Amino acid sequence: MTRVAAIDCGTNSIRLLVADADPATGEITDLDRRMTIVRLGQGVDRTGRLAPEALERTFAACREYAAVIKELGAERIRFVATSASRDAENRDDFVRGVLDILGVEPEVISGDQEAEFSFTGATKELHADSQYLVVDIGGGSTEFVVGSRTVEAARSVDIGCVRMTERHHPGDPATPEQIAAIRADIEAALDLAEQSVPLREPRTLVGLAGSVTTVAAIALGLTAYDSAAIHHSRISHDQVAAVTERLLASTHEERTRIPVLHPGRIDVIAAGALVLLAVMERTGAREVVVSEHDILDGIAWSVA
Repeated sequence: MTRVAAIDCGTNSIRLLVADADPATGEITDLDRRMTIVRLGQGVDRTGRLAPEALERTFAACREYAAVIKELGAERIRFVATSASRDAENRDDFVRGVLDILGVEPEVISGDQEAEFSFTGATKELHADSQYLVVDIGGGSTEFVVGSRTVEAARSVDIGCVRMTERHHPGDPATPEQIAAIRADIEAALDLAEQSVPLREPRTLVGLAGSVTTVAAIALGLTAYDSAAIHHSRISHDQVAAVTERLLASTHEERTRIPVLHPGRIDVIAAGALVLLAVMERTGAREVVVSEHDILDGIAWSVA
């Protein structure tokens, strides 16, 4: 048993997992799992740089996480940074800040590495000889991974809930023209993904990350976010379509009254739901298996 700390810093959120991992049994036992919305990718699509206020929000979360890691006595730490920090001209400022706070250098991983971690985290406990299509919808990018026990094909494309929202500025609520523009971007990205990953072959669709789990929580009618109820739930295409339509037609004020919706996702959840719906339509999936275990768990396994 190895006590490890994994940190995943994406475009919209930064997350920590401190866990005991047992490679012999394939089991991972959470000691602390938390998420902070920091919006590191604020404006990156437009400016190509990480904003000073976004960096400070991220460093504040890192200071909080450093205290948790010290208290729980993790033996090893791995910090992985994804889409926003890959794209930014001033990512050296980010690297230096994280190193000063946590004593570990963030690894700005490739889309292929991101895909492999997501696949491992999502499928390791499913224990089925099945073909999976794992879809990890992030803030800046979405990863598509096909495999059974191991990754067979993967592609990362630049569609995510934050990037689509900042690029198209959907209104309150979104207009048909804005929805069509977002859909066009998503469809073009799916065309790119399909050059590398066979999306349409029959397999189990597994959906990861905050946009997917939030859509699931809404579809399930939860009055509070419940990881146990969401993990491995099966949400039908019709349910995803209904939730997406509701989110796109709602105002900011109406979305604030959805009890399972994290305040940091209120402005970007509609675009994230639209990505999920478009993926299900492209693949012909009748349902999505929702996983609370994702890239964070894959990072933890890589350390263990």
